[in-house]
Amino acid sequence: MDVTFTKEDLAFRSEVREFFVTEYDASVAERSKHGKNAELKEGIITWQKKLYAKGWVAPSWPVEYGGTGWTPTQKFIFETERGIAGAPAVMPFGISMVAPVIYTFGNAEQKAKFLPRILSSDDWWCQGYSEPGAGSDLAALSTTAEHAGDHYVVNGRKIWTTYAQYADWIFCLVRTSKEVRKQQGISFLLIDMKTPGVSVKPIVTIDGKHSLNEVIFDDVAVPVENLIGEQDKGWTYAKALLAHERTGMADVADSKRALAALKDRASVEVNGGTAMIDDPVFQMRLSDIEVELMALEYTELRVIAAMAAGGMPGPESSLLKIKGTETTQAIQELQLQLAAYYGGALPGNLEPEAFGHAFAEEARHGYMYGRAATIYGGSNEVQRNVIAKMVLGV
Repeated sequence: MDVTFTKEDLAFRSEVREFFVTEYDASVAERSKHGKNAELKEGIITWQKKLYAKGWVAPSWPVEYGGTGWTPTQKFIFETERGIAGAPAVMPFGISMVAPVIYTFGNAEQKAKFLPRILSSDDWWCQGYSEPGAGSDLAALSTTAEHAGDHYVVNGRKIWTTYAQYADWIFCLVRTSKEVRKQQGISFLLIDMKTPGVSVKPIVTIDGKHSLNEVIFDDVAVPVENLIGEQDKGWTYAKALLAHERTGMADVADSKRALAALKDRASVEVNGGTAMIDDPVFQMRLSDIEVELMALEYTELRVIAAMAAGGMPGPESSLLKIKGTETTQAIQELQLQLAAYYGGALPGNLEPEAFGHAFAEEARHGYMYGRAATIYGGSNEVQRNVIAKMVLGV
C-alpha cells in the first residue's frame, strides 16, 4: 500500500491539525475524559457535535448517509492527528457499530429513522451482546424474544453494557428460535431504553468507575419494525458488526500518544537520581513496544485499504484486536512501573500537589481498566481460534 503523502494529503493534514487545535478545548477534554454522570455524557456529545458540524463524525459511512468519502490515507491522517491531539474517538456503539448494520441490512424506514439521529449524536446507543452465561461464547445467549403479533416480548439480561445508564437505545442479540443450531435462531433487535420493563443496574469496576451495567428485560414489548433484516438471521449481522468493532480496537494513534507521554515522563530525573529512560531494561521494553506498534500500524493500514476497495474486515480484524489490546496493556504496565509506589495509592489518598500525582492517577486507572481489553470484544483466545480457522484452515 502506498502511504506517501501527496500535496493534497499534506493540505488535509494541516486542516485536520488546525481543527483539533481550535475546537478541542480543555473544558471538553476534561468533561469527556474525567466527568461524572451527565457531565461525562455532555462532554462527549459536545465534542461529537463539533465533529458533526464539520462533517467529520462518521468517516467510514457511505457518503449518501453522511460519510466523508475520505481515502484510506486521509482516514489514517485523521486518526493520527486525533491521537496526537489527545481527542477521544467517537463513542463507537452508535457511529461505528449499530449504524453500519442499519445502513447495510436495515430497510429504508429504519435508515431514515435511526441514521440521522446517530450521526448528530441526538441518540446515545449501547450494545446488548454479552450475558451472564454468554460472553466469549456469544452464540450461547439465552435472552428470548417471542413473536406476539405486531411486537416481540423480550425477557433476559445483558451484562458489561458500557454506558447503558446514559443510553436512549440498545441494540440486542436475542433468541427467536430454539429448534436450530445455537448460531441460528438469533435475531437483531433495536430496543428503546425507555420501554417499560427495561431496567439498568450499575457495575462498579476495580478502578472505582461506573461505566458498566447489567440491563434487565422483563416482558419488554418491542415493535416488529425494530427487527433488523430477517428473523433468525441476526448472527450474520452480528459477525459483520464485531469485525468493525475489532478493527477499531487497534488504537494505534492513542497508543502512539501514550508512548510519547511515557517517554517524556521517563526522562525526568527523580530526587537527584537517574531518569528511567536511561535504564537498559526499561529501554529494551520501550523498544519492543515501539516495534510492535509500528507493525500494528501497517497492518491496520492494509485493512483500511481493503475496506476502501469495497471489502469487509476479515480475520485481520481479529489480529488487530489481539495485537492492539496487548500493545495497549504493555504500555499501561510500563506506565504503572514508572509510577512506582505512587501507582499503588488508592484514589484520593495522594495529595494533588504530590510528586507524580496526576501521572499516577492516570497510570493506575489505565492499568486497572485495561485488564479487560483482552476480554471485551471477544476474548483474545477466541480471536486466535478465528484466525486459525479462517487463515490456517484448522
